[in-house]
Amino acid sequence: MRAVLIMSPGGPEVLQVQEVENPRIGDDEVLIKIGATALNRADTLQRKGSYPPPEGASPYPRLECAGTVESAGKNVTRWTVGDEEVEKLTFCKELGADVCINYKTEDFVARVKEETGGKGVDVILDNVGGPYFQRNLNSLNVNGRLFIIGFQGGTITEANLRCMLARCLTVQAVGLRTRSPENKALIVSEVEKNVWPAIVAGKVKPVVYKSFPLSEAAEAQRLMESSKHIGKILLIP
Repeated sequence: MRAVLIMSPGGPEVLQVQEVENPRIGDDEVLIKIGATALNRADTLQRKGSYPPPEGASPYPRLECAGTVESAGKNVTRWTVGDEEVEKLTFCKELGADVCINYKTEDFVARVKEETGGKGVDVILDNVGGPYFQRNLNSLNVNGRLFIIGFQGGTITEANLRCMLARCLTVQAVGLRTRSPENKALIVSEVEKNVWPAIVAGKVKPVVYKSFPLSEAAEAQRLMESSKHIGKILLIP
């Protein structure tokens, strides 16, 4: 089969598509033919050598399919923090966002308070991490919850925790990589039960920005790192 190999840490140019042996599967495993795979930020970090593959993973990196957090989140969340490009804000509006905030030109904490009558929001789903931690806390309502799902902006921060006591806030981080196979199976089962019907019914739709052949994996990663895309970037084997 063909696979994208990282020959050495570096820029997109280190990616090479080569023929490799088909995976050898055990008695309790299945071999799945991939019709398409979506790029993740983790792919670019692995290419740079700053995000090692999971323990026991194949010696060549897989192009992970962690889902459509970006587009699915915009389908179901009330508050959308947009990029500086006007078309991204417009796009989020068309997906159903009630309020779009340009975080590069506006103070999103102030806007959140303004839009909620000074109360703040109940739940924040954050994939930026460190740089947003204090501002996220400041944006929450009483009994508000902050869910951290990524660290695109970094993992180190300094925060004043007084507001957590004053407003009874909850901070939780969630991830999949370190979970047991049994726990992952439970998550898949819950997704099948609670999320998949919404996809089948058309209530949740993946947003695809552009598709590339596998041979152009480097170009696909360049596009992802430019942040000019709106939606998912696909690689077609």
